Amino acid sequence: MRQIDVHKIADEARFNRFHGLVLFWCAIIIIFDGYDLAVAGIALPSIMKQMGVDPTQAGFMVSSALFGMMFGAIFLGTVADRIGRRWAIVICIALFSLFTAAAGLASDPVTFSVTRFMAGLGIGGVMPNVVAQMTEYAPRKLRSTLVTLMFSGYAVGGMLAAVLGKELIESYGWQSVFLAAALPVVLIPFILKSLPESMPFLLRQGRHEELKALVARLDPGFRPTASDGFVLPGADKAHGAPVRHLFQDGRGFSTVMFWVAFFMCLFMVYALSSWLTKLMASAGYSLGSALTFVLTLNFGAMIGAVGGGWLADRFHIKWVLFSMYVLAAVSITLLGTPMPTEALFFVVGLAGASTIGTQIVTYAYAGQFYPMAIRSTGIGLASGVGRSGAILAPIVIGALVAMALPLQQNFIAIAIPAVIAAAAVAMINHGRSALKHPQAANTASATPPSARAAIGRH
Repeated sequence: MRQIDVHKIADEARFNRFHGLVLFWCAIIIIFDGYDLAVAGIALPSIMKQMGVDPTQAGFMVSSALFGMMFGAIFLGTVADRIGRRWAIVICIALFSLFTAAAGLASDPVTFSVTRFMAGLGIGGVMPNVVAQMTEYAPRKLRSTLVTLMFSGYAVGGMLAAVLGKELIESYGWQSVFLAAALPVVLIPFILKSLPESMPFLLRQGRHEELKALVARLDPGFRPTASDGFVLPGADKAHGAPVRHLFQDGRGFSTVMFWVAFFMCLFMVYALSSWLTKLMASAGYSLGSALTFVLTLNFGAMIGAVGGGWLADRFHIKWVLFSMYVLAAVSITLLGTPMPTEALFFVVGLAGASTIGTQIVTYAYAGQFYPMAIRSTGIGLASGVGRSGAILAPIVIGALVAMALPLQQNFIAIAIPAVIAAAAVAMINHGRSALKHPQAANTASATPPSARAAIGRH
C-alpha cells in the first residue's frame, strides 16, 4: 500500500491550470474584500459632513469595522480548520458584501457602526483563509510570488474604491459606493463549485476519493490506484488545530513576534487607509486630488506586494520583510515634508508599497511559517491580534487630527510602528518555520514530481 504525502505533492507540483484557478478565485475574493475595506475611508469626508460628526467620532465609526475584523480573523480563521475552508470563505463573502451594502442605508453613526462591525467579521475572516488556501496549493518555488500576487487584489480593490468614489460620490452620494458592494454575493455558487477544499480537512473527514481527484489535478502526472492512502507530515497532523500548537516545537516566541508585526503593520495600513484622504484635504488638496493620493497608495501597494513576493522567493523572506518595514518608516515620515506634488505622489506610492504591500508579504511569511494543519489558525490568530492595531489607528489618528497638530507630526506617529515591526521581524526564529521542519526539508528531491510523491511501502 502506497502512503502518499499530500504536502509533498503540493510543494513539488508544477504550476498548471489548477493553480491558476485557485489564484483567480482567491484574487477575486480579495479584490472585493479590499474594496469593502477601503470604501469607508474613501467616503469619510462626505459621511462626516452629512452626519455632522467630528474627527474623533469618525475614527470610532471607521474602527467599528476593524473591531469586527479582529473577531472575524480569530473566529472564522480558526473555524475553517473545523468546518472546511470553502464554507468559511463563503460565509465571509456573504457577511462583508451584504453588511457593507447595508451600511449605505444607514442615516446615523450608530447604525452605520453596527453594520460596519458585521461587515468587518467577513472582511477579517476571509483574509487568513484565502492566504492559507493559496499557500497550501502553491508550488513551493512560487509560493511567496503567488500568495503576494493573489493578495495584490487587496490593493486593486482599494484602487477600485478610489476610482468609483471619484465618479459616484459627487453624483450619487456616498451611499452609492457602499450599495455597490453587494455584487460578490452572486459569485458564491461559482466559488463553492470551483474552489477546492483544504487537503488536511478532506483527510480528517475520510473523503479519500475527493482527495485522490484533487491530488491528480495538483500533479497531472500522478496516477492514483485503488489501494493508495494519504498522509500528512508529522507537523501537519495537529488534530483540530488548537491554538496551543502555535506555541509548540519552539514556535512560541516567533508567534508573539508575528503578532507584534501584524499589530504595527495594520496600525499603519488603517491609519493611512482611513485618514489619508482627510489629511491631504486638510493640507489644501481638493477632494478629487486627495482621492488620487489613495489611488496612488494602492497602486504602490500592488507593486510592493508583487515585488516583495518576487524578492521573497529569491532571497530570504524574513530579511526582505525587514527591509520593507524600514522603507515604510522612511517613506511615511517623508509624507509630512513639503515637496513638489510629483515627488509627493512618488512617496505616497512608496508608502503604499511598504505598508499595504508589506502587510501582504507578512501574511505570506506567516503562511509559510506554520505547518499546513495549523496554518489557518496561525494566520487567523496573528491577523486577529493585529486587528487591535487596526482598531486603534483611526481613533488615535482621529484624535491627533482633532488636535490640529502640524501635518508632519501626524505622519511621524504613523511611521513609528514601522520601526517596531522591523525589530519584531528580525527576532522571528526562522529555523522553527515549516520551511525548516525536517519533513518539509525532505521535499527537496531531484526526482520528477510524479515519482517523488512520498511513497512508502507497508
